[in-house]
Amino acid sequence: MLADELLRSLSEQGDKALLPVFLVLGEESFLVEEVVHALKEVACAGGIPGFNDDRYTAGEAQGSQVVAAAKMLPMMSARRFVLVRAVERWEPRDSGDSSDKKKESPLDAIAAYAADPNPSTVLVLSGTKLHGQRKIVTLAKKNGFLVSCDAVPRQRLPDWAVRRARAFGHAMPTAVADHLVDLLGGELGPLAEAIERLGLFVGQNAPITDDAVSRMIAPVRPGSVWTLTDALCERDLRKALKVLSEIPLRSRGDALPLVGAVTSSVRKLAKLDGLLRAGEPLASAGQLAGIIPFRLQATRDSLRRLPPGTLERWLTLLAGADVDLKGGAKRGDRAIVESLVLAMCK
Repeated sequence: MLADELLRSLSEQGDKALLPVFLVLGEESFLVEEVVHALKEVACAGGIPGFNDDRYTAGEAQGSQVVAAAKMLPMMSARRFVLVRAVERWEPRDSGDSSDKKKESPLDAIAAYAADPNPSTVLVLSGTKLHGQRKIVTLAKKNGFLVSCDAVPRQRLPDWAVRRARAFGHAMPTAVADHLVDLLGGELGPLAEAIERLGLFVGQNAPITDDAVSRMIAPVRPGSVWTLTDALCERDLRKALKVLSEIPLRSRGDALPLVGAVTSSVRKLAKLDGLLRAGEPLASAGQLAGIIPFRLQATRDSLRRLPPGTLERWLTLLAGADVDLKGGAKRGDRAIVESLVLAMCK
């Protein structure tokens, strides 16, 4: 099951959505932590804090310890909650010692427990990745307790941000969410933190607007980003510098989101270009590339004006500017961004 599906089930059904074992795996650490927190909140509801809550880290604890804790009966509560983090540390390593191969892996010991678990315990195993042929993984897939926490694809991030804002009582247009993703990138942690800040800024139940984003996150509006991108595609240095001059870089950190937003636009151009060259229809290519429909025709026109290799060169220049803004250069932020625009317009 996907992390969002489990979180929704826990929110709507409470303890009815609990299983005796959950294997929570994925590279998106924010989702992993959110799932673990939600499982603990539901499993431990009504109990005395600390009485029925055991936490372990793989590699520091033995599989037998975890199994023993999971088999214990809860004290003055309906359930026990047992958490094991970083389960990938239990992946067997080939040391060349034949005796090691005869030892039972902690993962196998836990898989044996998971085949007949204690119904009054919620055992949560969290980590990044395990081999697909491990007994615990195949059992989790078969019995439906594998929770996938992989990174959210770029085209799905605005919808994720909209749902996140709605959960806190705030409406947020998809275009605003898309701009927020452009500014902050694809990691869920910074996006969630920004949405929380924006919610506090606009007030209870108020919508999150583009004005709020430009005032709280970065003074960069989506129209400015696309106008700047169009100027770059046209090699119109005068227009590009004029747009740049109208973007207030109030503090040291304002230029970084601007470069991030331009980088996102260039990546969208590159993805759209690749999809169109592969024969994808314009409408579906635009959707896959994450381009807002009303910008699609103008974006394709911009692509047609670019000489071969331009997008690759731009991405290299943008990566260099990102490093400079993070401390790799002694120049001021505006000087770094202006130099970037000059180089991109050559």
